[in-house]
Amino acid sequence: MQQTNTIPDIISNYITKNELLSPQATIIVGFSGGADSVMLLHYLHTHGYNCIAAHCNFSLRGAESIRDYQFAKEFTQKHNIPFLSIVFNTLQYASEQKLSIEMACRELRYNWFEKLRLQYQAEAIAVAHHKNDSIETFFLNLIRGTGINGLTGIKSRNGYIVRPLLCIGRNEILYYIKSEKLSYITDSTNEETIYTRNKIRLEIIPLLQSINPAYANCISRTMENLRQTELVYNEAIAEQEKKLVKESDEKHYLSIPELLSLSYPETFLYEWLKKYGFSPLICQQIFITTKSEISGQIFYSEKYRVIKDRTSVILSRKSHKDISLTTIEKYQKQITAPLHLTFEYIENSHSFQINPDKNWAYFDTRDLNYPLIIRHWETGDSFTPFGMNGKKKISDYFSDHKYSLIEKENAYLLCSGDDIIWLIGERSSNKYRITKETKEILIVKKH
Repeated sequence: MQQTNTIPDIISNYITKNELLSPQATIIVGFSGGADSVMLLHYLHTHGYNCIAAHCNFSLRGAESIRDYQFAKEFTQKHNIPFLSIVFNTLQYASEQKLSIEMACRELRYNWFEKLRLQYQAEAIAVAHHKNDSIETFFLNLIRGTGINGLTGIKSRNGYIVRPLLCIGRNEILYYIKSEKLSYITDSTNEETIYTRNKIRLEIIPLLQSINPAYANCISRTMENLRQTELVYNEAIAEQEKKLVKESDEKHYLSIPELLSLSYPETFLYEWLKKYGFSPLICQQIFITTKSEISGQIFYSEKYRVIKDRTSVILSRKSHKDISLTTIEKYQKQITAPLHLTFEYIENSHSFQINPDKNWAYFDTRDLNYPLIIRHWETGDSFTPFGMNGKKKISDYFSDHKYSLIEKENAYLLCSGDDIIWLIGERSSNKYRITKETKEILIVKKH
């Protein structure tokens, strides 16, 4: 254990080495009232920085959230630090944005911090991640499957977000708090193993520590080595991108023959497309299509789309039409907007029974192109209704079934690539029907 009076020096040296903060800068400090944020706020405040404590109530823990707010307010009043707080409806936000609770909290918190930074013209947003958090992130990314970037731990700086405590661990934080006679609160959910990160902290880390008490320093050195390796790796990817990717008319063209000539084509494709918001799964699906003769397949991220042409992978921004799309990844379980749909994948069996309700649809997954897409119908759209062989225009289907104007305006389509597979709540496509050869079935229910 370092001596008490050396811990502030370690942090000061880390801030200077990584150019995180200017002397006497105004800083927005994320302040939950837990041990980590208490130490961070106290250190910055006592070292001459102009701190503004920002406290979030995510409305998830009832009376405990109120306790946290009271503690945070009283702590900042005692130390004469400006205090700001906000209450979020996290559950509603998570539902609307189709996010996990953890990701919703993250977005709400950092979006608010950034607004405060601009409002108060602060130099940075300081958060209290420390060495143990970085190690947990290493393992979290490792078990999820990640590129080299995910194995380098948490970065000391990400834009305006800085992390001055990454140079010390949890034990040093508690030692500092004890020596400074500071109080703090404990979030009861930190002891629950329902969250993956908590399982790593409470179950895996103690096991590693029993094997090697110096595990934290060893893993930290490994992450630092990987950071250096990442620099070389990124330079190589950037050099190949300059050679392979051509730009014309606001589109980026990647030659498929040149891509496949690389010794690491799938890795290059992923590193190129991840900057534009494409997930590893989607990148993998795009790569598979590069070995196929089929062209015209379309893949979407939040702001971009990729079209697999005969000889090129074409990247462009979404059109206004594309922006209104909702995408569904394979094995995603539900969406709540613009419609509430649930998705279930099962194996085909003799005991399987089809529900004739129009709000249920069943598809053979073999030829589905992910992500699936939900969009409004457009003039010229056509599909092959279940039980038919020929195509029928959606507009003619509406006329035949006497759709009102409002019903037409509220009609949504579920699509696989350019194929309409379901006029939602009405008729599915015959092309993707279940047969005796079907091995996996996608069941979609409109609620």
